[in-house]
Amino acid sequence: MKHKGSIDISKPINLVTKLFADPANLKEYQDGFVSKELVSGSAGQDGAISKMYYEHSGRKMILTETITSNRLPDSFEAHYHHEHMDNTMKCNFVELSENETRYEFEYEYTRIDWVMPRLMAILFPGMYRKPAEKWLRQFKSFVEKQ
Repeated sequence: MKHKGSIDISKPINLVTKLFADPANLKEYQDGFVSKELVSGSAGQDGAISKMYYEHSGRKMILTETITSNRLPDSFEAHYHHEHMDNTMKCNFVELSENETRYEFEYEYTRIDWVMPRLMAILFPGMYRKPAEKWLRQFKSFVEKQ
């Protein structure tokens, strides 16, 4: 299951990607984000592995992020692992003008091995797209306030 999209942000590419790359900002646009902890490698570099902690409605979730390619300010790619699913994220940043940046994204769920999420993906495919699009809109709002 793959989702693609983009959003234009009224800020320069260097500011957009600086704010994107700083894990301290995740709480500003990702609902439920609690913290990010480096497990191995150098933070933000190819091969770095981090644990990402989220909490939704009292339920805790831990993701393992592995950065596969960090070419910021142009692009960023990572793999995310959860006990019940895996997905990849590819982000491209395109300078439209001095003060306008397009943030393009592609998320692909490569493994869903728990019955209920798999069933939900089949019956309601938008369920996985909507949170990503919401976080994208929240990121745009956060960046444009800076």
